[in-house]
Amino acid sequence: MSTASVPLPNWINYGLIPLLNLTVAFLISGFVVWLIGESPLDALSLLIQGALGNGEGIGFTLYYATSFIFTGLSVAVAIHAGLFNIGSEGQAYVGGLGCALVALALDRYVPWYVTMPIAVIGAGLFGAAWAFIPAFLQAKRGSHIVITTIMFNYIGAALMVYLLVHVLIVPGKMAPETRTFLEGGQLPKLGWVMQLFGAKLGAAPFNVSFIIALVVSYLVWLLVWRTKLGFEMRTLGVSPTAAAYAGIPYARTVIIAMLLSGALAGMMALNPVMGSSARLQVEFVGGAGFVGIAVSLMGRNHPLGIIMAAILFGILYQGGDWISFEMPNITREMILVIQGLVILFAGALEYMFRPAMVRLYQQFKRG
Repeated sequence: MSTASVPLPNWINYGLIPLLNLTVAFLISGFVVWLIGESPLDALSLLIQGALGNGEGIGFTLYYATSFIFTGLSVAVAIHAGLFNIGSEGQAYVGGLGCALVALALDRYVPWYVTMPIAVIGAGLFGAAWAFIPAFLQAKRGSHIVITTIMFNYIGAALMVYLLVHVLIVPGKMAPETRTFLEGGQLPKLGWVMQLFGAKLGAAPFNVSFIIALVVSYLVWLLVWRTKLGFEMRTLGVSPTAAAYAGIPYARTVIIAMLLSGALAGMMALNPVMGSSARLQVEFVGGAGFVGIAVSLMGRNHPLGIIMAAILFGILYQGGDWISFEMPNITREMILVIQGLVILFAGALEYMFRPAMVRLYQQFKRG
């Protein structure tokens, strides 16, 4: 029997194997740091200190994690339906347009808590709309979802640059961005959360979108594991033949799954657009759509795992910035190498240690 088909306990699949992958990634990263003449232990200490050492660092860590939760959920919903959505980056970008248009229209007239739910809907609708054409092409024409979604990333980027430069730009300004939203279009920071633990948020843009991300994570869990639609998506993802035999409509399920995936990616825009910069800017997504792929894979496509993996990557982003500041020999590019190693072992090589785990587990059971 192939080791891929041997069942393992959840504590091995979702705990031990990801932890082992992460440990190997950090060991290799430490070796890279040692090669350039720096202490791996000092670098690890700075990483933890920068990301978790004070309220401001924790705030930045959770700010990054918020974006990764949304994009990780986006990738996970598609994967459960047997689809690999590479387009979360573009869907989040276009979702920012929907979010910004709501804020620009309402910020003068209503408070933020009225604008917020409408902005969530706007961001989700625009993100879903950007995922619709790739979904339709996959469902009705057999076009590969990976190709179409990654191409739509570039189309979305070009569209957004055009709109920001020629349509939404503030007259007389050189920067391609919208006007700054008034208070009615800004999500408040969660400084009170830090105060509960005796810490100060400082300049960190940690905001209400984190709470929205947690609520959405719970809703995704309900959808995937507690609804008929979620069962149909998971059945299609495991076996399209079995899904067809059970009468599950392929085209409808694919399109709905991709629309939900695009909507989740679009909601990511709430964090940087309304929560951080209070305006729509070029390249505000900053690669979060692609990081969401690693977050989803590392979290085993489960909302709880995605939240934990997103916080880990938030630590890597914030702690990495601190390392590059305190250790000049470790440049930003070196930090990207470390992040890439984590993505490699947590994503592409996630099952590298599974055969060994299967053999050890079988020997343990026989013993």
